[in-house]
Amino acid sequence: MRQLVRRNLAFFLAVTAAAFALRLCFLWKFSFVAGDSFIYGDIAKNWLQHDAFAMTEGGVPVLTCIRLPGYPAFVALIWKMVGLDHYTAVMAVQMFFDVGTCYLVAALARRVLWERAAMAAFPLYALNPFTANYAATPLTEVLAIFFTALALLFAVEALVKDGLRWWIFCGLAIAAGILLRPDAGILLAGIGGYLLIQLFRRPDKRRIISAGVLVSVVSLAPLVPWTVRNWRVFHVFQPLAPRYANNPWEFVPAGFNRWIKTWLVDYVSVDDIYWQVPGDAIEITKLPPRAFGSAEQRATTERLFSAYNATCDPLCRMTPDLDAQFASLADERIHHAPLRYYVGLPLARVADMWLRPRTEALPLDSHWWRFRRDPKDSLIGVLLGAINLAYLMAALAGAARKRVAYAGLFVLWIALRCAFLATLENPEPRYTLECFPVVCVFAAASLCKKTPLETQHAASLHN
Repeated sequence: MRQLVRRNLAFFLAVTAAAFALRLCFLWKFSFVAGDSFIYGDIAKNWLQHDAFAMTEGGVPVLTCIRLPGYPAFVALIWKMVGLDHYTAVMAVQMFFDVGTCYLVAALARRVLWERAAMAAFPLYALNPFTANYAATPLTEVLAIFFTALALLFAVEALVKDGLRWWIFCGLAIAAGILLRPDAGILLAGIGGYLLIQLFRRPDKRRIISAGVLVSVVSLAPLVPWTVRNWRVFHVFQPLAPRYANNPWEFVPAGFNRWIKTWLVDYVSVDDIYWQVPGDAIEITKLPPRAFGSAEQRATTERLFSAYNATCDPLCRMTPDLDAQFASLADERIHHAPLRYYVGLPLARVADMWLRPRTEALPLDSHWWRFRRDPKDSLIGVLLGAINLAYLMAALAGAARKRVAYAGLFVLWIALRCAFLATLENPEPRYTLECFPVVCVFAAASLCKKTPLETQHAASLHN
């Protein structure tokens, strides 16, 4: 990769400058400090000020396990140098990580494709507005994407060079990703599944087993002290973070969440309904027609909404009794349409995560299709949707041409990630961003041709 950069220094410098300019534009005009950002910031402050992994409740730090320690540690490290509550500094550092990911994507494309593909993948990621957007948001996405690309690059290096030390590096990158977000463990499952397939196809079975054990141990070892801490403090086995980001003593409205999964397919409903509970009043007028299977179900839903809104004083609460009634309504809906609940809706949610215009971190109306209400936001939404679709179509075309070495590893990991995302009730488009390094690699395979020498190189990789 160094030689490629040196031979094309002007190109890489120009695209790097453009990558920084794009991210600086988002940082200057569209920086977005979300609710989760304040949670990470609160934990980081308590870590620095009280030496406790805790959140502030009633002015007092209370120990918590609702987030993994990776991102709070990242924020705390930056704030230790520049001062508390400097979210702009956090975003500035993230910008450098995201530009670094550009080079990782190019290196990955060069390894599994050829040099021209690397030079195509580099601007594809550098000028991608969706990943660049999150550099201006103090959330885990940018770092998670960086360590995903790094882990994939090390995994391919290990497969090409058949060296165990590369599996150690791969495991360290996965471990860093898991300490940021629990779903980073899906990459470990994807690599493990790929090695399992190779175990039945290749003769060097002992080396493949050694690689699988090594990358698993290195990836999971950093979770041991975190698991021990949670057991000692909360007396629960919690090696990651709780699925619903709740402390052990907090009530989780499982019945309401189950009811949500009987109709929710798009991010707009997440914003309008799912995120409002508990805390804010909810309006039945914001429910789509698919939320009701009959007039009786609509009447029941309206009654439950009214009962929930009556608890607002000033914040609304989902009581265990109300939650049980939502669970009963969910069971009724699932009984009448099990195929829709277990197959149709999960697939629709995954499709929404991949195909939405990705406006969630921008100051745009999430109802992007309402052209008469806000034509400017709608036009921007359509443009972003078209850009997103172009990336995906190019990636599919590249995958169909079967040019990418070790494509099975990438496809297996994306398939496992989509299977996991299908189990969630909140289809947030940001959950697919970690796949974009691979999307750019596949897209590069469809956008450029090989020289004869590169053809020979690609054939050797496939062999």
